Amino acid sequence: MPPLVWVLTIAGLLAIVAFDLIVIARRNHTVTIKDATRWVLFYVGLAALFAIGLFLFSGGKSGGEFVAGYITEYSLSVDNLFVFVIIMARFSVPSLAQDKVLYIGIVVSMLLRAVFILAGAAAISAASWVFYIFGAFLVYTAVRLAIEGENDDADFQENAVLRGMRRILPISHDYDGAKLATRIDGKRMVTPLVIVISAIGMANVIFALDSIPAIFGLTQDAYIVLTANAFALMGLRQLYFLIGGLLERIVYLNVGLSVILAFIGVKLIVEALHGSHIDDIGAIHLPHIGIVTSLSFIAATLFVTTVASLVKSSRDARRVPVKVRSED
Repeated sequence: MPPLVWVLTIAGLLAIVAFDLIVIARRNHTVTIKDATRWVLFYVGLAALFAIGLFLFSGGKSGGEFVAGYITEYSLSVDNLFVFVIIMARFSVPSLAQDKVLYIGIVVSMLLRAVFILAGAAAISAASWVFYIFGAFLVYTAVRLAIEGENDDADFQENAVLRGMRRILPISHDYDGAKLATRIDGKRMVTPLVIVISAIGMANVIFALDSIPAIFGLTQDAYIVLTANAFALMGLRQLYFLIGGLLERIVYLNVGLSVILAFIGVKLIVEALHGSHIDDIGAIHLPHIGIVTSLSFIAATLFVTTVASLVKSSRDARRVPVKVRSED
């Protein structure tokens, strides 16, 4: 993309982030299902408009890569929501403050992910063998994710950074609404929200270790990788409030995501082999996996995962025995 397009895109993304901050600052109530639904549709609509723009001005290849990358990043981000729920519960974050916490944590992670994306793009440009590393890592992650089972409290543990912040910073014992700092007996202290925001931001960065190689398996265009990540993360906060209560019903989410990661990992390795002029392994011909095939596979996997999860959840709910109240 020309430098001017980069500048205009970054300016547009910053404007959206600033607009979101204004909305949060004026909100004096907890986020309702209606609020979350409206904002999820807003961000998905923005991503759709951006995709249409790419289709019109950059061609079907760029548009298709963005759509596939956006869907992959958004679906992988859903798994992050489990950890967000655990963090919010673990720190007993007030309902009114959760929106602000997620906003700051996600904005920080967007900035850090941008650094990772640029570094990844530079690594791929410098050496094609990086594809082998990314591919092998995604396959390993897929296997690990498949055998982990359902998400639980073990998915989040305070790391050394958070423990160090507790020792260094003057942190109050209680929250003060949605404030990051407060005064207690005339002494200025930060509230536990600072720790929560740090935990959210670091969790997002850790999740980027598999999501960024995954999207590089679909496109090597840093512009598309960056924008797909940005749009997926901007809509993540509202998705937290919309489907937070439904996450437990998506019981096969880890299985579906592991299938997607394994597929992209194999795709990366196959592309690396093609780049090394290896088109056959014995009698097996290595096919070229195009963006349409990738997008169709990702969409089909997510559809099957969601339907199978809802069916299983409904069956399990019907099997729960009803306690009959005994007569005295």
